[in-house]
Amino acid sequence: MKLTDEENRFMEYWEQNRTRKRRTWQHMIWGLPLGIILVVATFANFLSGWYRRADMQFRADSSGFVVLLLAAIGIIVFIAVFSARHRWDQHEQRYRELQARKEKN
Repeated sequence: MKLTDEENRFMEYWEQNRTRKRRTWQHMIWGLPLGIILVVATFANFLSGWYRRADMQFRADSSGFVVLLLAAIGIIVFIAVFSARHRWDQHEQRYRELQARKEKN
């Protein structure tokens, strides 16, 4: 089966950019919105005060906010790195499948 024009363009693009896409930090920006949304939703849930025991515990210990802030930053960074890595793996898998199909013909 012959490759389509779109598949050929993708193969050319990925051959040129696969090492650059793996190394740059700019591509991690794509994962930031998802991490920020998750953290904002978690903070909104936490600060709404619907669970009174957790709210009392949070207010009793002043270091709780620092821990939550560090956890939020960790979650955002993890999701950004994971989503960028996952996207790169998906492109790499597609490239290898197309390359195998091209060599087969």
